[in-house]
Amino acid sequence: MEPEVINAELVLPTYMSFKKIQVYEKYPKGQSKARWKHLKQIIQAENYHNYPPDEPNYVNIESPPSMHPCKRICDITGFEAPYHDPRTNLRYANSEVFKLVRSLPNEYVQRYLALRNAAVVLK
Repeated sequence: MEPEVINAELVLPTYMSFKKIQVYEKYPKGQSKARWKHLKQIIQAENYHNYPPDEPNYVNIESPPSMHPCKRICDITGFEAPYHDPRTNLRYANSEVFKLVRSLPNEYVQRYLALRNAAVVLK
């Protein structure tokens, strides 16, 4: 009383879309398997010495200043800081850091401001 088995010819694709493609299918014989180039290889391929000196390339990475505003970073934690303390002018990320900022002595506040080149000399 076994169920009847029906023999059917199934046509399956050569690879299943949910499986990884085999390396030999992805890279045919003789093709390089390297995905990334090293900086030396890029520089040699670019012929950077033929470019004018004003044009930026991999050797001369000078570019104009960014048009986007700089991110405000918390002076204590390094996280993004949406707030700043008007008394000390330090940036902070949350209320716990704010409590720490208010408890800092003036000497430490000046050191934190000096790190981001915002130090104010108080007389």
